[in-house]
Amino acid sequence: MMHWTILLAAEAAAEGGKGGLFDIDATLPLMAVQFLILVAVLNALFYKPLGKVLDDRENFIRTNQAEARERLSKAENLAKQYEQELASTRRQAQAVIAEAEADAEKIAAQKMAEAQQEAQAQREQAQAELDRQKQEAMQSLEQQVDALSRQILEKLLGTQSVG
Repeated sequence: MMHWTILLAAEAAAEGGKGGLFDIDATLPLMAVQFLILVAVLNALFYKPLGKVLDDRENFIRTNQAEARERLSKAENLAKQYEQELASTRRQAQAVIAEAEADAEKIAAQKMAEAQQEAQAQREQAQAELDRQKQEAMQSLEQQVDALSRQILEKLLGTQSVG
């Protein structure tokens, strides 16, 4: 395609006629100036502001990403810290529960020992009361036996001396 264009341009130049594809006259410099003015205007009105907006947007995105990374890092650190505090709190809670269970077992054992001592004391008191009553009953029986023995002796002796 390019060869054809060059060939056509060469033919037109060879003919030397006006109105060819590439006439070199005042229009070519005028078109070049218009093109340069258009490029300058587009650069000033469109490309620079657009480039500035793109640069600003890129900076905005970059700063937001940096801030997001920083916040994410802080959030991860806080999450780790909270997990450590939670683990510590759980350990403390388990220690408190274990201590409370140990105290409860100690109190239960103490109450059990007190109840056993109290039962033993009541048993001993009851045994002492039974022993005392037995002793009194034995003394009473001995007195009655002595009295009966005397009566029997008196009757036996009294019947022997009469008879």
